[in-house]
Amino acid sequence: MHTSRLQLPQNAITSSVDYRVPFYDTDAMAIVHHANYVRYLELARVRFLEQHDEPYARYVEQGFHVVVTRVELELKRATRFDETLSITCWLEYVRYASLGFGYQIRRADALTALAGTRHAVVNLQGRPARMPEPRRLRLLGLASGSP
Repeated sequence: MHTSRLQLPQNAITSSVDYRVPFYDTDAMAIVHHANYVRYLELARVRFLEQHDEPYARYVEQGFHVVVTRVELELKRATRFDETLSITCWLEYVRYASLGFGYQIRRADALTALAGTRHAVVNLQGRPARMPEPRRLRLLGLASGSP
C-alpha cells in the first residue's frame, strides 16, 4: 500500500461520515494532531460496515474481530478547529483472513488526506481466523480491487 497512488476508484462502493473538528483534537500549533486521523478512519470504516455489511457488533457475536495491522496516512493540508471533514471509506480488497480499506478525507472542496488500513481477521482469543464464506463472498462483492 502506498497512499500517493491511492485514489478513490471511480465505481467504488463507499460510505462517508462528516466530522466537525473539536478543539481537543488540535495540538499546540492549532491544527489537528496526526494521531486523531486514525480515529477518523475508524468512524468511516464502522459506517461502511453498518451500511454495506453488518454492524461490527455482529462480527463479535459471530466470534471474531477485524484488527488493524497497518495504517498509512498521507496528509495533504492542515485541518483546524471547527472545520468539517468528510471521511469517505471503501473496501479495497478481501482475502480469507484479511481486508484492506482506502480513505479520502476532504474539507469543503480541498483534499486533506489519503489513507489506507489493513486488517487481520482473528477469533475472540486473538488468533488468525478465516471469515465465514458467506461473509467473505458478500465483502468480495463490495471490494474495489486487489492489493
